[in-house]
Amino acid sequence: MNLSLSPPGNAVAATRWLAAGSLLALIVLCLAWELVLAPLRPGGSWLALKALPLCIPLAGILKNRMYTYRWVSLVIWLYFIEGVVRAWGDARPGSWLAGGEIVLCLVLFTACTLHVRLRQRNARAQAQAQATADTATAVAP
Repeated sequence: MNLSLSPPGNAVAATRWLAAGSLLALIVLCLAWELVLAPLRPGGSWLALKALPLCIPLAGILKNRMYTYRWVSLVIWLYFIEGVVRAWGDARPGSWLAGGEIVLCLVLFTACTLHVRLRQRNARAQAQAQATADTATAVAP
């Protein structure tokens, strides 16, 4: 039974690292965007503080906490909305950076959602395998 659970385990690890990588990339993008690449005001803007809330779930993602994956998949839509608004309204290069923010938000959402689904599926399969093994040992003399 464990051999059939091996590929999903690899998928869980892949979604974990994809989520962590896209979250880190989003933090770096937010900081670089508002401080260097296309700040609202010359020399940077206070809007760079929008990266701080993204730092909160980073520890939970790295520690593989299921609850963090769940709420990040909801909160990330605020950044997605900001990206859409700024892609529509900002001039270049800000609109391009907003497009990057949109892509990173979609990648992070997808990674978090898949991670939660795969872990729940693996937990159900493991519980079922355990129940089958318990039943088999209880029946055997």
